[in-house]
Amino acid sequence: MTHPQSGVALPRERIAAERADATHRIEFLTARLDEIIEGSHLTTDDDEHDPEGSTVAFERAQTASLLAEARRDLDELDAAEQRLDAGTYGVCEKCGRPISNERLDALPAARRCIDCA
Repeated sequence: MTHPQSGVALPRERIAAERADATHRIEFLTARLDEIIEGSHLTTDDDEHDPEGSTVAFERAQTASLLAEARRDLDELDAAEQRLDAGTYGVCEKCGRPISNERLDALPAARRCIDCA
């Protein structure tokens, strides 16, 4: 559903959609990281010195980084939902001015307006 005047998705719906995406990414990346770790225990290949491809260590670090980012996204979305419940959603935490609907539609967890970002 969209806000009738702006065409912007309602905040709670937008947050829920982003939250579902973040949760899916966390599940996928957690499974992928488990596969990488398990696979590294099952092989004796010395990929640390293989000039042809990425190392298991690199792949593990990259996946762990993406997983941490997805968890941060989920935390930010939870905080946005708390601001929504508190009636402070859409208000810049730095200057106190409203955050534009366009910014909130693009980044539903935005804490700051574009000028303060």
